[in-house]
Amino acid sequence: MSSDDVVLAIDLGSGGPKTAYVSLSGEVVDHVHTRVSMTTLPDDGVVEDPDEWWTAIGDGARELAERGAVEADRVVAVAVTGQWGSTVPVDGDGRAVGDCIMWLDQRAGSLARAQLGGRLAVDGYRPRVGVEFVRRSGGAPNPQGNDPLGHRLWIQHREPERYARTAAFVEPIDFVNLRFTGQLHATQATMLASWITDNRLLDTTVYDPLLVGFCGTDPARLPPLLPIRSVVGHVTDEASAHTGVPAGIPVVAGLPDLHTAALGSGAIDDYHGHLAISTSAWVGCHTPDKRTSLQHQMATVPAALADRYILVNNHDCGGVSLEWLRDLVIAPDDLLGNGGTPTLRRLDELAATVPPGANGVMFTPWLKGGRTPVSDTSMRASFLNLGIDSGRAEMVRALLEGISHQLRWILESAEKVLRHPIHDLRVIGGGAQSDLWCQIQADVLGRPVHRVADPLLVNVRGAALFAGLVTGRIDQRAIPERTRVDRVFRPEPAAADLLERRHEQFLGLARSQKGFHHALNRVRRSG
Repeated sequence: MSSDDVVLAIDLGSGGPKTAYVSLSGEVVDHVHTRVSMTTLPDDGVVEDPDEWWTAIGDGARELAERGAVEADRVVAVAVTGQWGSTVPVDGDGRAVGDCIMWLDQRAGSLARAQLGGRLAVDGYRPRVGVEFVRRSGGAPNPQGNDPLGHRLWIQHREPERYARTAAFVEPIDFVNLRFTGQLHATQATMLASWITDNRLLDTTVYDPLLVGFCGTDPARLPPLLPIRSVVGHVTDEASAHTGVPAGIPVVAGLPDLHTAALGSGAIDDYHGHLAISTSAWVGCHTPDKRTSLQHQMATVPAALADRYILVNNHDCGGVSLEWLRDLVIAPDDLLGNGGTPTLRRLDELAATVPPGANGVMFTPWLKGGRTPVSDTSMRASFLNLGIDSGRAEMVRALLEGISHQLRWILESAEKVLRHPIHDLRVIGGGAQSDLWCQIQADVLGRPVHRVADPLLVNVRGAALFAGLVTGRIDQRAIPERTRVDRVFRPEPAAADLLERRHEQFLGLARSQKGFHHALNRVRRSG
């Protein structure tokens, strides 16, 4: 490896792409984040414009080039990571046929339940369907409809004109690679949220016909598969003109942000984990074998590393919950009339004025329902125990604690599914920039958490390191030394004792509010 080798790494998050130059030593040389808009529809739909992503990536890459931190001839590869479980329909020319249906979209629940279940369904699945998905793929599409199975069914049955124009359904990261290379490809890793490959076979390049049939998917509308660790193509002249990246350099296979988070955190040994607070929140680690819990919507799937699996789970609203609180509850401009909205850092400072336990206020963080470890789209968020003396500071602190309780719930459920403790917890994502939130996580979990340096940029680092692996420029054993932990947060005994009691109350709320949520949301949806 040359110390001058640099990768153009793109992390296509739900809020827009981070575009970065990352050296193969793990240093993020320069980066830019370009926001894109997410549209929420009145029928529980959530969509984004894929062409807006491509415009933002081009703008970001050209801005980096204009800054001059990296000469063009130092760029040796392009690597794309980001959101997954979303669906872009593309036509025969590789152009998007309308909006991407996002992983938050819940419109297709009835279609998914009819496809997977029926009169004899158990936990949403016909017995043979559930058994074969678990046996072969290690997981299953969600009968709530908020994943690619539901997205494909929605377009097929509710938007037949768009379906007729669709040549293939692709994941967002595969769509970006398609725009870079002109080549339509996916991998077992990028298609993992569809659960239509036999994941007993690592690096398979065929779809399982039985599972595809269970999904009611036309196999001709699925992208061809390459091995996970592949070069999918090379930058075209058109993409070079759009991004400023030299034509002809290799573009490696896309990876979900789960996979690049694990690489970029440096915790790549078996059962060494990471906690992510990005738009969503999750717990990940590598494992030597395949495990599944449909009940908890949790599984291990093929990893970026050879002969390894990686734990997959998700809570839909992580860091986005704090933005929701700021933008829609605490400080909309038209209410304050002061011409400005407080920064997330200011909210962090506000929460720090309140002691652990938020003066008795609790927040249940189910703004878009539950996915892991309870799959229930009727679940909803709430603030509890608000009093006349409760204010913004208590609400912010309670929200940070509520997301941390959700992560503990996921973590402990994962350890039961894996039958193994998860060690060396690395905290990553935008939420990890907050010292307070990291300390709250340590206190709620009752365990130390290690914050990775530049936690917001872990995924672009992981994507670049993956490009180094695929192109033969670095060795897997060198990955941990290319990351750095900047601080370890340890539980504070008094806070941890209090939050231990709060956690039991948090789990109790999830159980006790179930009927309440179902009744209210049944009325809301029927109305």
